Amino acid sequence: MKYIGAHVSAAGGVANAPLNARAIDATAFALFTKNQRQWTAKPLSETAIRAFKENCRAAGYPPDRILPHDSYLINLGHPERLGLEKSRAAFIDEMRRCEQLGLMYLNFHPGSHLNKISATDCLARIAESINLALDATCGVTAVIENTAGQGTNLGHRFEHLAAIIDKVADKSRVGVCLDTCHTFSAGYDLVTREGYAETLARFDAEVGFAYLRGLHLNDGKKALGSRVDRHASLGEGALGLAVFRRIMADPRFDGIPLILETPDQSRWAEEIRLLKGMIGNG
Repeated sequence: MKYIGAHVSAAGGVANAPLNARAIDATAFALFTKNQRQWTAKPLSETAIRAFKENCRAAGYPPDRILPHDSYLINLGHPERLGLEKSRAAFIDEMRRCEQLGLMYLNFHPGSHLNKISATDCLARIAESINLALDATCGVTAVIENTAGQGTNLGHRFEHLAAIIDKVADKSRVGVCLDTCHTFSAGYDLVTREGYAETLARFDAEVGFAYLRGLHLNDGKKALGSRVDRHASLGEGALGLAVFRRIMADPRFDGIPLILETPDQSRWAEEIRLLKGMIGNG
C-alpha cells in the first residue's frame, strides 16, 4: 500500500496539520512541530497535543504515516562547540515534541562541516548527536534525509548515511528518508530505467532498505550531479514523470510516508491524484 501526502502547514497550531492533509486527500503527511526558522518555541500544551492526536485519529493518520521534519537551523555536525551544543539541544527538544505528539519519526538533514573539520569528523559528530538525542528520548526514530550536497552539506553520498548509522548505538531507532531531487542532484541517476535500478541497488548494498522510513517526492530544476537543491513540480523538472511511475509501481516503497515537497502548494491535491493513478502502472 502506498501512502502519499505532502508537507502541510501547521499554522495556527499542530492540530491543523492533519486537517490540511485531509483537505488535499492525502494518506500521509509531514509537518514542522514548531516554527522551522526559530531555535526555540513555546512548549506544546496538553490541549494542543490532545487535539493533534484526535484530529490524526479522526482523519485516519496513524503515526507510521506521519514524517515530521526538524528546523533547518540545526546542524548536528557543527564544527564549533557552541553551535554544536545549540543544535543538539534544539534537536532533543524536537525529538521530545514528537514524543509528546505520539509520533514515531523525526526527519532531519544530517549536517555540515563548514570547511572547518573533515567530513569524517563531521559524520562522527552527527552520529554522536543522534546517540545523545536517542538517550534523552523514548520511542522516536531519528530519520536521516539524504542531501543534494550543496555547499558543505554532508549526506549526499550513500556512504555518508552508512557511516552515520554505523556509529549509532541503537540501530532500531535510526532510519533514512530519500529525497528524489536530492538523490538526482547528488549524482545518482533515477531517470533511466538502468540508472534507477543501479541507484537503488547501491542504496540497498550500502545502507539497506531495512532502514528506509520515508521518501520525499520532488522533481528537480537542476541537472544530474549539479549538487544544487531546487525542487520542481512533478513532471516539470530534470527528473520527469517516469521515475515517479516506477516508484509508484515499486513494492519497496510500500508502507512508508511518500511526501511531496514540490514548490506549488496549490497543486498538491492534483499531484497526489496523479501519483495515486500511477500505482501499479509503472
